[in-house]
Amino acid sequence: MINMRVIKAKTAIMTVVIIAFLLIGLIKVISFYSNSLQEVSLISCIEETILSTRGNVIKQVNGIDRDSSEKILSSELAMSKYIKEKNEELAEEKEENKENNTEETKKAETGLKTEVVDGENINSKYTNEYNGVKIKNESKYKLTKEILTPNIELKNKKNVIIYHTHTCESYTQSKGFEYKASGNFRTTNLNYSVARVGRELKNQLTSYGFNVIHDETYHDYPAYTGSYDRSLVSVKNDLAENPDTDIVIDLHRDAVGSSNEYAPTVKIGDEYAAQIMFVIGTDGGGLKHDNWKNNLKFAVKIVEKGNELYPGLFKPIMVRNSRYNQHVASAATIMEIGATGNTMDQCLNSMKYLAKVMEEALK
Repeated sequence: MINMRVIKAKTAIMTVVIIAFLLIGLIKVISFYSNSLQEVSLISCIEETILSTRGNVIKQVNGIDRDSSEKILSSELAMSKYIKEKNEELAEEKEENKENNTEETKKAETGLKTEVVDGENINSKYTNEYNGVKIKNESKYKLTKEILTPNIELKNKKNVIIYHTHTCESYTQSKGFEYKASGNFRTTNLNYSVARVGRELKNQLTSYGFNVIHDETYHDYPAYTGSYDRSLVSVKNDLAENPDTDIVIDLHRDAVGSSNEYAPTVKIGDEYAAQIMFVIGTDGGGLKHDNWKNNLKFAVKIVEKGNELYPGLFKPIMVRNSRYNQHVASAATIMEIGATGNTMDQCLNSMKYLAKVMEEALK
C-alpha cells in the first residue's frame, strides 16, 4: 500500500529545492547586473517571499515524519544564509562605489619629464611610422601614407561611449586595490576590474566638457566565449540611445603574459602610469568594415598628440585582420590600458593623461 505521507513529504521537499534554485539564479543575475540600492530591496522582497513560502510548505508537511520536515527547514536556512551574505556584499560594493565616485578629479599637468621605465621588450616592435607614431601592422593590407594621415573629421568630438568587451579583466593587486579574484587576473568586482579604469576615464573626460556614456555590462561573465557578440549588442543599444556619437572606446587590459612580470610603465613627472596601446581592426578577416581606415586615422591622431605631450605614454598601434566590433562608428577603437603586471593606481594615472591628450587632440 502506498504511503501518502511519504509522497507528500517528497513533493514538498522538491518544491522547496526548485524554488531555491530559481531564486538563487535570480539573485545572481540581480547582483551581477546592477549596483543600486534597489538590489538590496529586491533581495529583501525575495526573502519575504521565501518566508511566506515556508509557511505554506510547513502546512503541506503537517503530519509527515520529522526527518522530512527537518530537511525542508535545512534548505530554507541555507537559502536565508545565502541571501544575508549577498545583502552584505551588495552593501559593501555600494559603499565602495560611493567612495570611488566622490573622489576629486585631478587634471593632468603638461610640460612634465616623461620616460619609459618598463615594457620595452614586448609589443614594442613596429612595421610602419607616421610622424613619430609607430604602427605594428599584422593585417593583410599595406599601410600607405594616405591611410595613416590623420585627416579625420568627426561630426561630434565631444560625445564618447566607453564599454568593455572583457569587463572582468583586472591587474596586479596593490595597497588599497586588493580584491577577490574570479580567475587569473580577473574579478567580477567592478571596483577593481578594467571597468574602474573606465570610470576614471569618464570622470576625466567629463571634467573637460565631454559627454560620456560608460557601459559596465558584463560581457565575459559567466561565459568568456562569445564576449564580442554580447558586447556588440550592448554598444549598438548605446548608439541607438546616443546616435550622435563617433568616438566609441572598448577599454581593455593587455592580455599579453599571465603574470605580474610584464608591466608596461611610463614615468610622468613623479607619477608612474601604465602604457596605452590602440588595437585597430580591419575587414581583413572577411567581415564588412567600412570604417577601419577612419578608426586608424583617429588612433594616429591621438597618439601623435600623446607623443607631443607625454612621449612614451602610447605603445605602437596594432593593426589586425579581426574587426573587433569597430564597424559601429567612425572613431571606434580598442584601447588596452596596461597589462597584468600593472597596478590599478598606475592605470588610473594613465586615464588622467589620456583625457588631457584627447582634449588637446580634439580641439
